[in-house]
Amino acid sequence: MPSTASSSTTSSAERRRGAHALRGLGRYFFVGGAAACVDIGLFALFAKALDFPYLRVATASFVLATLVNYWLSVRYVFVSGQRFRRRWEVAMVFAVSAAGLAFNALILWLAVEKAHFELMAAKLTATGVVFFWNYFARRVLVFGALR
Repeated sequence: MPSTASSSTTSSAERRRGAHALRGLGRYFFVGGAAACVDIGLFALFAKALDFPYLRVATASFVLATLVNYWLSVRYVFVSGQRFRRRWEVAMVFAVSAAGLAFNALILWLAVEKAHFELMAAKLTATGVVFFWNYFARRVLVFGALR
């Protein structure tokens, strides 16, 4: 008769890993929220209130938000330096973020120019979509381990 101890141990270990991953996603939600406040706040000020070109503002605000996100992520979400040296890790984060920026700009442009969304509604939509890209790409491609 096969032992059920290993299956219950495996199940318990899987539940712990799943709970740990969910906590990591939850922490990233707050980190991403702080970075999104920087991104959206600067975007609202410069694109909406001061009427600067929205795609240029989106790029600049996204880059600044990426710096905030990296700084908070390595303190509260991901283990820094585990897979790559710091310099390479930062480069990888910005490479992932460059793809995120491209997604952000594309979604923003499509929402404003083609779907005729209001500017801030388009920005919120783009930010929400790119949040998930950033988390999963950083988790899989850059950091691997959660705190």
